[in-house]
Amino acid sequence: MAAAPAFYDKTDEQKAILEMVRQFVDEQILPQAEHYDAVDEFPEPIVAQMRELGLFGVTIPEEYGGMGLDLTTYAMIVEELSRGWISISGIVNTHFIGSYLLMKFGTREQQARLLPKMATGEIRAAFSMSEPELGSDVAAIKASGKKTADGDYELSGAKMWVTNGLLSGVVFVLMRTDRDASPPHRGLTCFIAEKEPGASENPGLIVPPKIKKLGYKGVESTELVFDGYRCPADMILGGEEAGLNKGFAQMMDALEVGRVNVAARGVGIAQRALELALKYAQERRTFGKPIAEHQAIQFKLADMATKVEAARLLMLKAARMKDAGERSDVEAGMAKLFASETGKEVVEDSFRIHGGYGYSKEYEIERLYRDAPLLLIGEGTSEIQRMVIGRKLIARNKI
Repeated sequence: MAAAPAFYDKTDEQKAILEMVRQFVDEQILPQAEHYDAVDEFPEPIVAQMRELGLFGVTIPEEYGGMGLDLTTYAMIVEELSRGWISISGIVNTHFIGSYLLMKFGTREQQARLLPKMATGEIRAAFSMSEPELGSDVAAIKASGKKTADGDYELSGAKMWVTNGLLSGVVFVLMRTDRDASPPHRGLTCFIAEKEPGASENPGLIVPPKIKKLGYKGVESTELVFDGYRCPADMILGGEEAGLNKGFAQMMDALEVGRVNVAARGVGIAQRALELALKYAQERRTFGKPIAEHQAIQFKLADMATKVEAARLLMLKAARMKDAGERSDVEAGMAKLFASETGKEVVEDSFRIHGGYGYSKEYEIERLYRDAPLLLIGEGTSEIQRMVIGRKLIARNKI
């Protein structure tokens, strides 16, 4: 009987790319992450090297200057980047979601205008749904897009928690265009808002100072205040005829792949925490022997490694289903839920294995301990994931 191929089998191209990314992480990201985290400074030299490696165009088609790779390969890359520092993967992930929206829903003109520059990283993308008074309740969006007499749309309202909000050159932003829509989510439209990267003031758009955070430093998270921003009708995602009031479905589709990537980030940070725990446990000695030889520590390491493997398998399954064109909303939600919780749990166990030194900024685990909670919140909290998974399971198994 023929043996089934291993789930971890990779193509030669995948092996080469991942080897390149892992070397980049080990040589460029890990040695510098502590510095940029400490000063909360955007890691421009690292990002410049990412542009040279083509990492901003991984999934963008070759005709636009990208690599044209699949979601599974991209998720593997995100895992490696997150092993180095999840802030780096955040810079890429928001950009990826923007390019995904363009590739799937954009007009040919929109794609030709933006994708070549996005593939090289000349401009980076952000996307925005949350507002100061809402997060996961997307249907409650208040910020509006109103058509003017000259045919443009005027965008007004505040958006919140925008990763890459300052340095991005284009923002995919969800606005309410029909206040009478029933249900409310049918009145939302995704606009492609172009802006000057790094400029805090643009015509009709202000970017307030970046939000100060517990972790996830280096990459900026900002508010965006739209006040009469003029957006041409042809910059509605997919065009006015096809895209008006279709923004909710477009964004939810993008979040499905976004959740696969949050899962990859959870696997990456958990993998790094496990590596640190294994190293420290063999160096630290108590009662005459390395703590790795104490059964209590071995049990922790065993549970940590098992969780990392399980999270990775869930992430890969969701990515491969999406690549195969299969419905993967439940699987993406499961992967995001389990991997983000695993990231938090494995980091905390590694923190405990480090003992008092885990509380010191001289040890890398301290940074991971501050970064991990983000994954429980970003792109849908664990509670929202459970709710979505439960509803979808019931819908799939109607009696």
